[in-house]
Amino acid sequence: MTTDSTGKGRPTPKRKDAQAKVKVSSLSPVVTKEQKRAQKLASRQDRVNSRAAYLRGDESAMPLRDRGPERRFVRNYVDARRSIGEYFLPIIFIVLVLTLIQVPAVQFAAIALMYAVLLVAIIDGVFLGRKIKRIINSKYPTSSTKGLAMYAWLRSTQMRRLRAPHPQTKVGDVVN
Repeated sequence: MTTDSTGKGRPTPKRKDAQAKVKVSSLSPVVTKEQKRAQKLASRQDRVNSRAAYLRGDESAMPLRDRGPERRFVRNYVDARRSIGEYFLPIIFIVLVLTLIQVPAVQFAAIALMYAVLLVAIIDGVFLGRKIKRIINSKYPTSSTKGLAMYAWLRSTQMRRLRAPHPQTKVGDVVN
């Protein structure tokens, strides 16, 4: 065995320094805590601004499922009318309270009310979907009506205050 007396010319690094060097990614720059905090704050502000634009109805801030003139028309058409579906959630709450009453007739009536409202909401959704498809076919003859009936029905079952994007029309307005 021969021994090399020249050595490597530098001290052996500490283990934690060697491991830290391996952990640092070459793709992301070294960031200080202040830079991370500022970046987090900026990203939060971007999300808040994007959400506000979405709720306003800004087309560029909407997801693909809500974009396009057909979807805007459907939203405005649904928002310009009242439907039983938007009252379903409050009615369910009333049914819940009524089922707590220990009178079988009241409990039965509450459950019957719930199913009746559900049935009427479904029937309303079917008629709404047919009407939406008919109007879209005449107004936008080249566009597809796929998914618009369900989109309209789901929006009509949400309480008006909770709809996103927020309604742009008032109840009773004529939508063109």
